[in-house]
Amino acid sequence: MDSSRKQRILVVDDDSAVQVSLALLLKQAGFEPLCRDDPAQALALLAQEQVDLVLQDMNFSLHTSGEEGLRLLADIKQARPALPVLLMTAWGSIALAVRGVQAGAANFFTKPWDNTQLAALIHATLESAEPAPAGTNHPSSRRALDAKFDFSGIIGEHPRLLKVLSTIGQVAATRAPVLILGESGCGKELIADAIHRNSPRAARPIVKINMGAITPSLFESEMFGHVRGAFTDAKADRKGHVASAHEGTLFLDEIGELNRADQVKLLRVLQDQSYQPVGASRTERADIRVVSATNRELASLVAGGEFREDLFYRLNLITIRLPPLRERRSDIPLLARHIIGEVAASYGLPPATIAPQALEWLSAQAWPGNIRQLKQTLERTLLLVGGDELRQADFIAVEQHEHGGSPGQRLGTDGMTLEQVERHMIAHALDQHQGNISRVAKTLGLSRTALYRRLERHGLGAAPDATDGDGNLGHAGDGARIGDRRA
Repeated sequence: MDSSRKQRILVVDDDSAVQVSLALLLKQAGFEPLCRDDPAQALALLAQEQVDLVLQDMNFSLHTSGEEGLRLLADIKQARPALPVLLMTAWGSIALAVRGVQAGAANFFTKPWDNTQLAALIHATLESAEPAPAGTNHPSSRRALDAKFDFSGIIGEHPRLLKVLSTIGQVAATRAPVLILGESGCGKELIADAIHRNSPRAARPIVKINMGAITPSLFESEMFGHVRGAFTDAKADRKGHVASAHEGTLFLDEIGELNRADQVKLLRVLQDQSYQPVGASRTERADIRVVSATNRELASLVAGGEFREDLFYRLNLITIRLPPLRERRSDIPLLARHIIGEVAASYGLPPATIAPQALEWLSAQAWPGNIRQLKQTLERTLLLVGGDELRQADFIAVEQHEHGGSPGQRLGTDGMTLEQVERHMIAHALDQHQGNISRVAKTLGLSRTALYRRLERHGLGAAPDATDGDGNLGHAGDGARIGDRRA
C-alpha cells in the first residue's frame, strides 16, 4: 500500500446521521471516509476505487431480517476476498452479526458505538489485514509460514488452519487482545501459546488461568494477589496471576464461565492495566497482553445479559475462530501420526505406525471431542493393543471393549469397509437428527450437495427435491436403519 495516502474506509448505511457521525470519527482518526446509501452504490464504488476497509449496516429497508446485509457481505467477499468488513448492527441483532462473522466479516460493532473502542477496532482490523511488503510472497503454505514463525506443536496443512496461522503471524507482534473461539478439544491453548511465542513478549512468561475453575470468593486473591493479614489465612504477601504475567501474556481460558461480578473486576485491569491486591492500599500496574478463549459464543452471552458488553469489546479486538476437526479432515492422518509418535515416546514404547486403512477409517469419524478425543483414542488403542502397527480392527476392538457394546456402537462396525463405515455414520446421523439434512450435513462436516451425493450412492434416502422446507428428508426408508450393512 502507498504509505503517502490515507487509508480509505467505505461506510454503507442508509441513515445519513450514521454516515455523518462515522465520517467525522474516521477523519479525526486520520482516515479518508467514503459514504454510500445502499448495496448497489457500495458495489459500484468498490469496482472503481481502492478501499481498505468497509463498515456496512445489516439492513437497508423496512425489512429488518438482515438478509440484505448478508447478501452485500457475500458480494463484497466475492469481488474483493481480502477486503476486511466490519458489520454494524442494532443491539438486538447480535446473533445476526455472528452469522456475518461466520460468513467472512472481520468483526462487528453495535449501534450506538463507543468512539474510542470503535477506533481501536478499526486500527486493529486494518493492521491485521496489512498485505505483505512489496516484493514478498504472502505466506500461503505451511512451509512458508513455518519459515517466518514458530508454530511448533500445531499440526496440519488444511487451508482453514493456515488462515488461522496467518492471522496469528499478523497480530502476534502487536499487543492487541485476542479472543480464540472454538469447540472443546480443538487446540485453543496451542493457539494462545503460538501467539505468545511469536510476540516480543516471548522471553517473559505466559500465565494460564482456567476462569471456570476459580471460585468467586477467591477470584481477587488469585488474580490480583493479597498482602499479609488481608484475611485469616493470609500469612504472607502473595503475588497474583496478573503480577506474574507482567511484561508477558495473560491467557484467560474458558472466559465465558466468568460470573458478572468478577467480570467487573477484570475489566479494570484491561482498561488501565492497574489492579489492587486484596488488603492493600496501593494500586499496582502491570504491562500485560491478554489472550482469552472459550467454547461458547460470547456475543450470544452478551445478548442474553450473561456477559458484560464493555468487557466483550475489550477482549475481542481480534477474534480467531479455530475450526473443529471435522472441518479439516485432511489433517487427521498428519495429527494421528504425530500423536502416536508422542504417545509411544512418553510411555517408553517402541515407535508405532498406523496402517493406511486405519488412517482412512480415523479420517471418516465425526470426532465431536476434536483433537482431544482423537488423542485419547490413539493412546488407549496403543496401550491396550500394542504392536508396531495399529490396524482398523484394533481401534474397533478397543472401542467395543471400552464401551461394552455391540459392534458399531460408537466408532464403527467390525469387518466393515470404509464405504460401509461411511454409510453407517450417515445413517446414524440421519436417525439422530430425524432426517434434517442441514443438521446432518453440519454434524458430518459436509456441504448439503456432498451429503446428497452420498445419500444417493448409499441408497439412504430421497433426492434433494424430496426434502421439506426445513431441509428434512421425506423418509429414509429401510436404508436409514443404524447398523444396516448392505453395501
